[in-house]
Amino acid sequence: MIPDFDAKSVGPLAVGDVLEVTIGQVAHGGHFIAHANGRTIFVRHALPGESARIEITEVRAKIVRADAIVILEPSPDRVSPPCAFAGPQLCGGCDFQHISLSRQRALKQQVVADAFRRHARLVDLDIPVVPLAGDCDGLHWRTRVRWGVDSQGHVGFHAYRSNTILPVTKCVIATEGQGVVPAGTYPGALEVRSAEGSDGGVVIAATGPGPAGAHRVTQTVLGRRWQVEVGSFWQSHRGAPTALAQAVLAAGQPLVGETWWDLYSGVGLFSAYLAAAVGTTGSVVAVDVASRSVRDARRNLHQEVNIKLVEGQVDTWLASAAASGPVAGVVLDPPRTGAGPVVAGQIAARKPRVVVYVACDPVALARDVATFATLGYRLAKASGYDTFPMTHHVELVATLVPIAAADQIS
Repeated sequence: MIPDFDAKSVGPLAVGDVLEVTIGQVAHGGHFIAHANGRTIFVRHALPGESARIEITEVRAKIVRADAIVILEPSPDRVSPPCAFAGPQLCGGCDFQHISLSRQRALKQQVVADAFRRHARLVDLDIPVVPLAGDCDGLHWRTRVRWGVDSQGHVGFHAYRSNTILPVTKCVIATEGQGVVPAGTYPGALEVRSAEGSDGGVVIAATGPGPAGAHRVTQTVLGRRWQVEVGSFWQSHRGAPTALAQAVLAAGQPLVGETWWDLYSGVGLFSAYLAAAVGTTGSVVAVDVASRSVRDARRNLHQEVNIKLVEGQVDTWLASAAASGPVAGVVLDPPRTGAGPVVAGQIAARKPRVVVYVACDPVALARDVATFATLGYRLAKASGYDTFPMTHHVELVATLVPIAAADQIS
């Protein structure tokens, strides 16, 4: 039964106001667009075309946020969330659990196309977002989980945009081996991390003000074993490391004898397979600022004579004398904020034949593609991967080539 509606707001919007709206198109960040009282409102837990009752959760000069609290006319793509903590004012991790998997991917594809249209002036792009091996209908794929800890040391998840820790008992997108909340309490811990390796081994580590110990899991990618610390960056989806490594090789087509740079290299995942492709007459330089990740890279790649590991800021290294000599290809896997114009300019100045850009944010990627276009590089192709089912996140692999040679990569 839908409760009677009594609007709280007829003038300027305020937190707590309840409105009835029609939901419009999807927006970047897991929101959907609605309009009321002369404002654009970014609504979570909705779907395009739905009629919904929404509650305003945040009002700023340039943005208004809201939750859909009652669905008056549901979309045919709406489903029951598999987790009881997926919903308004609950866990902030999964914002698409109420949407069928096929529609989730279609919406992500739409967000990607919109990002390129708005920020790179590239229209009519059709970049499908494809599923990966290793999940179960969008569940049980996440091999790494960061759990919040409350003041009493109890473990749970943060409520959306809040410091409140929800007393969850299980995470349904986590692998079954580490989806149950870690047992016991962790007083004084900043957070608790859990990770499951390809062999099923699970490691749980608390982070806090004291020194951190070594907590590693074993991952296997394309026949190669990796020992990776819980705190190092590693793709969370079971199938992502293999799929992305294969995508990078297919996009860049590294040749024997070439020199490649792996920038924002993390633990060296892409470096290993690039090094195998270029052979002992070629070379790979891997650059990352995270000490823990570089230590992992040294541990896993110490036998590779054609890989040089550099710990430091990417832009600083690119500006140094060390970044001299010809480079055939560059793999670029920056943080969510993107590479930015400085790094893009430094790369373009070296005139590589191809730049393979791995991105976890379509808007940041589109902005960097626009920057590269001013530097003589254009987007030759791009692929999308559903590395984060049940969430709005998506991974992209883009191939950039010199404008005069844009059709050489196909």
